[in-house]
Amino acid sequence: MQNFELTILGCSSATPTSKRNPTAQLLNIAERFFLIDCGEATQIQLRRFKLKFQRINHIFISHLHGDHYFGLVGLLSSMHLLGRTVELHLYCPAELQEIIEIQLKHSQSHINFNIVYHPHQFINNDLIFEDERVEVRTIVLNHRIPCCGFIFKEKPLMANISKEVIHTYQLSVEQIIAIKTGADLIKENGDVIYNKDLITAVHQPRSYAYCSDTCYDERILEYIQGVDLLYHEATFLQEMEIRAKETFHTTAFQAGMIAQKAAVKQLMIGHYSARYKDLAPLLAEARSVFENTVLANEGESLIIKNYD
Repeated sequence: MQNFELTILGCSSATPTSKRNPTAQLLNIAERFFLIDCGEATQIQLRRFKLKFQRINHIFISHLHGDHYFGLVGLLSSMHLLGRTVELHLYCPAELQEIIEIQLKHSQSHINFNIVYHPHQFINNDLIFEDERVEVRTIVLNHRIPCCGFIFKEKPLMANISKEVIHTYQLSVEQIIAIKTGADLIKENGDVIYNKDLITAVHQPRSYAYCSDTCYDERILEYIQGVDLLYHEATFLQEMEIRAKETFHTTAFQAGMIAQKAAVKQLMIGHYSARYKDLAPLLAEARSVFENTVLANEGESLIIKNYD
């Protein structure tokens, strides 16, 4: 089974603490490394956890609040200084190109690799990246400024056929390909060997939904329905629901409600307010609604499982 692993680099909200940094995550799908948001200290965290950031070719920025992108120019500079020449794709609000270019201009800096900008259209379910193994689509979120989340989905893999089956039925290359794509085997005497008796268990595609800054909004439910892992911000406890609404954020209880109503397999909460030194109450509150909830903790990796 191919890799599908999420590493948390930062889990704090707008104000970092001595123990928590602003939002950043690294997702590895089949050795494709996707950086999701890039708050301050992201490049330090990548080094700290021994993650090779030159292997990152795609960066996704949800919105233009600083705790989600202030680490980006520094990361780009370090990539350049360490000799990067491979182009980098940046999926982001259109204005971020101007922000990056003006900083480079006034510091008289040069980046020795091409940055390909893919500006958000802020359309739900908009396909923004695709290759033979994975696709990425957007989720429009309800925040104070334009903001979107992302859904990462594996593409279905062809079924496997054991060596024993290949030997037993003396399968040709053409027959192997046909069986892997769902065909039955018809023998010379007309007997049919059904596909399910020829292949090993088919791996079901996994999915990860990243819901960055947003207030409680059930309009996202149709897009995140049934995902294997949902990351949803949980900035406050429910006792601060009014404050959450004022700042277009979500409580841990509300994040649990979204997970429950979307029938996701697992929930991860993060983007904690700096006022919370102890995260246990946030976890307990989310679990009061949705039991299979975990905390986003910096340095921890979670292998996204398929629950089917």
